[in-house]
Amino acid sequence: MYSIESFKKKVNMLHIELSAKQYNQYVTYYEMVVEKNKVMNLTGITEFDEFIDKHYIDSLSIVNAVDMHQVQSAIDVGTGAGFPGIPLKIAFPHLKVVLLDSLNKRIKFLDAVIEELGLENISTIHGRAEDFAKKKEYREQFDLCVSRAVANLSTLSEYCLPFVAVNGSFVSYKSGDSEEEIQQAKHAISLLGGKVKNVDKFQLPGTDMGRALVEIKKTKQTPGKYPRKAGLPAKEPLK
Repeated sequence: MYSIESFKKKVNMLHIELSAKQYNQYVTYYEMVVEKNKVMNLTGITEFDEFIDKHYIDSLSIVNAVDMHQVQSAIDVGTGAGFPGIPLKIAFPHLKVVLLDSLNKRIKFLDAVIEELGLENISTIHGRAEDFAKKKEYREQFDLCVSRAVANLSTLSEYCLPFVAVNGSFVSYKSGDSEEEIQQAKHAISLLGGKVKNVDKFQLPGTDMGRALVEIKKTKQTPGKYPRKAGLPAKEPLK
């Protein structure tokens, strides 16, 4: 068995209250990721305590920037192994969550996790952000868009801001030294109808990792021409 005392302590530091059932869901999810990781590249982190810190606590640290009780719907773009979307859904069961990823075998794994954990009001979509952000059932439909995907902030904003309703937020999880990247993305963010509201810098508890949560407020609708066609936001980021 795993010792979850340290996990509980860090969750309490974030002022999140979890039940025994929720802690069990986190443990099961961890076991499923580690098992699947033997045949599919999901994470480079498999040791329990490190996984808790770098995947779960990191995902949940959004509470430092956003009042999650005020958020009803969220989309996780480029979710990969399900971070931060699934940890957020476990902690805040009221959320309606959509997980988007371009790799179908990852989506199938996430479907298995959702079923095993008994999570409701959470769905997966297989495809590219550039395509789904054009569909009216997804465009500007979410209070919150989150992404831990590794991409330039300008590119990520073009993927993510079209999903966010006006007055909603896009939160990008970044490393602590992302100042320059944020400055360079400001014009792109403005073109897409957003504005950098806050950059919350912190050290991940129990690690020497500097992190930054970049909160971008959606102030007006994203012009219809964005996102550009698949591949372009990454190849030619908006300046």
